[in-house]
Amino acid sequence: MCWVGSRTCPLLSVQPIRGLVDEKFQFVVTNLPPDQKVTLHSLHQSDDKDFWEAFGHYVSDEHGSVTGFKHESLGGTYEGTEPMGLLWSMRPIPGSRHGLRLRKRDIVRPMEVCISVYSGHLSQGFSQQTPLATSVTERWYVAPGVKRVNIREKEIRGTLFLPPGSGPYPGVLDLWGAGGGLVEYRSALLASHGFASMALEYLAPEDLRLEDTDASYFEKAYQILKNHPMVKKDHLAVVGLCLGSAITLSMVSYSKVIKPQCCVCISGNIETIRIHLLKCTQVGRIKCPLLLVNGDDDQILPAVESAEDMAMMMEKSGNRHLLEILTYPDAGHLIEPPYSPHFRATNFKLECTKERIVMLWGGQTKPHAYAQEDAWKKILAFLWQHLSAPVTSF
Repeated sequence: MCWVGSRTCPLLSVQPIRGLVDEKFQFVVTNLPPDQKVTLHSLHQSDDKDFWEAFGHYVSDEHGSVTGFKHESLGGTYEGTEPMGLLWSMRPIPGSRHGLRLRKRDIVRPMEVCISVYSGHLSQGFSQQTPLATSVTERWYVAPGVKRVNIREKEIRGTLFLPPGSGPYPGVLDLWGAGGGLVEYRSALLASHGFASMALEYLAPEDLRLEDTDASYFEKAYQILKNHPMVKKDHLAVVGLCLGSAITLSMVSYSKVIKPQCCVCISGNIETIRIHLLKCTQVGRIKCPLLLVNGDDDQILPAVESAEDMAMMMEKSGNRHLLEILTYPDAGHLIEPPYSPHFRATNFKLECTKERIVMLWGGQTKPHAYAQEDAWKKILAFLWQHLSAPVTSF
């Protein structure tokens, strides 16, 4: 669409056109009149067929340009110099089902995001307007060459993602929370950064229940990962979120089999261990470096207070030097990979009772987005620090 009386049409460039989901993109709009009000709008259809959108209000500079890394959004779903706000501030379009959560289910296909520029400052009715320019970008969890391997061995259910190349690679056992099912996207992204990562299913709608899944289930999974020919046997980590964190703490405290070089626990709480009938954790028994990642507006668990308790217990036991704590102001419970949209509350099914409820996760959109971006960088650095270094005894 060209401006009336103008020989040039607005141009929109989004780079990179294809990239990993934790990779920033930049957008530039050119050939606009100076001081022109425009709206940058993103639109994505999820694997569940729901539409999500975000938008920012901009004014072109004296050259008739809008540049994401230089110019501020003056309003919309995000404000400030935040080009990635077109992703992390996404929300369901008006009229959508209530309580939605955006999660990638089919990780072998990209997340396609249509980015458009519209004349004026719009906040609704985008589908009834003709954009000035449009570009589509692909966001991938799997880098080129990453292999996906189904694990159905010794009653273990999971998916192993292997980085490209001949290996062997440091390994990560990836445990999600009480939502159940096999969640693959974090493991896929870890493999894209050089880790052989195994997403483990330990809650399922059919016949796999936590009360029937004792320590041996996780020990068998750990051994499968450890014994894989593409995995470095003595360079292993466990990463858990929520209930997965509680299981991680319990296993590394008591298991004679699960002896990782480091662990990462996101939004965890040692009280969760007692609630789910796991062996009560004595964190003084932990012998490997441990990274705790929490948001101080977590409405599900008192993760920050639990981290403080753990620090005191480990201080008394003489292993406080192994503990690193990241606490993010105004971040909620669901600290996911960077630029994932923030959800303060969503629908949730309790696996223990099959009851469907609305779960309040907490967090404020912009600080939660910052927490996800910063935490991911530090998680990757923590894993590389302890999995690429020579093996030592703690």
